[in-house]
Amino acid sequence: MCGRFALYSPYPRLSEALRLPLEEAGELTPRYNVAPGTWITVVRHPNDDAPLVMNEAWWGYRPHWAREKAPEPINATVEKVATSNYFRGAFAHHRCLVPADGWYEWLPVEGRKQPHFLCREDREPLWLAGIWSERPDGKPGCAILTEPARGVASEIHDRMPLVLDDKSLEPWLDPHLTDRETIRVVVHHLAAGRFTHWPVSTRVNKPTHDDEGLIESVDA
Repeated sequence: MCGRFALYSPYPRLSEALRLPLEEAGELTPRYNVAPGTWITVVRHPNDDAPLVMNEAWWGYRPHWAREKAPEPINATVEKVATSNYFRGAFAHHRCLVPADGWYEWLPVEGRKQPHFLCREDREPLWLAGIWSERPDGKPGCAILTEPARGVASEIHDRMPLVLDDKSLEPWLDPHLTDRETIRVVVHHLAAGRFTHWPVSTRVNKPTHDDEGLIESVDA
């Protein structure tokens, strides 16, 4: 799954890494402990003909047409996102990217859970595949896609966010590309060998803790 991540890269670095025309987003506040149920940075087309923007969406997906007590998932699995009644409309028309510098997972160790920070070996920003929809309040809400864990990520958890490679960013964001089989052909995840991880402080367990020390390695 993906239930906590960090984004501390400044806007210029993200814009350069994206390599796509993007409207200026201004300064981003570094966040080392991004939790569900908060506003997070996303890259999306607000509508089919709107320019690409980097703005905020609520991390919790509930489409405007859903009932009041409908679920508000933070993740959607790659196995079901294209076919589920709840997600397939957003998968076809409202895909987005969630920039991150890394994410956290918890490894069971002798009756406790040890958090690990996972990121690219080269420390470049990650682009997590997401979907979004207008919420009942008219504001965007999103979910991050997950897939079976690969490479070193599988040492920590059986799921991981769907991290896209550089060539997949433009087609993933293309609102005019709606056929799911075509999307599967042209969109690819980042190679499994590009990730690394290390144990970090259990301070990350509390979302109120948010500082650079959370991503520093500790003795497990």
